[in-house]
Amino acid sequence: MQVTAKLRYLRIAPRKVRLVADLIRGKKAEEAKNLLTFTVKKSNLPFLKLLNQALANAKNNFQLDPTNLFISKLTVDEGPKLKRWRARARGQGYEIQKKTSHINLILDELVKSKKTKKSKGSDEVKSEVILSSQEAVGAGELKESKKEKPKFEEKFDVKKPKAENRDKRFFKRTTF
Repeated sequence: MQVTAKLRYLRIAPRKVRLVADLIRGKKAEEAKNLLTFTVKKSNLPFLKLLNQALANAKNNFQLDPTNLFISKLTVDEGPKLKRWRARARGQGYEIQKKTSHINLILDELVKSKKTKKSKGSDEVKSEVILSSQEAVGAGELKESKKEKPKFEEKFDVKKPKAENRDKRFFKRTTF
């Protein structure tokens, strides 16, 4: 189930709003909330309000679990420009464009719930359908594959130069 929230006529230029939109696009709702809380940009507060609105809609109107939601689509479009004039030298006037933005936020479920009916009853039963192939693999199998190579070796998998190559270098370093 997709949940939509819109914010229109935000008085911040779309170019500036897109910087924050790129941070949270595709993230889980809770993770996006944390990012917005600690990022220092003017458009954080409107985004945070919009995300909270979308989560409240999902919870109250569609009975969805907020922890099971992620930002599936986030677009920042250009709104109308307010045109103003500033006086310049020799009686001239330069136009100032005060730009506005329209934000569309769509939340979707990580694990979709499919409603089906029982064979002889009116009660509905929810059965879970797994979306991605990563979730199809058991969580235990993923942890085992990561245990094969420790995290320290993943980050710092640097091969030390052989003793033969040290003499051929132009700049000899004191530490390796």
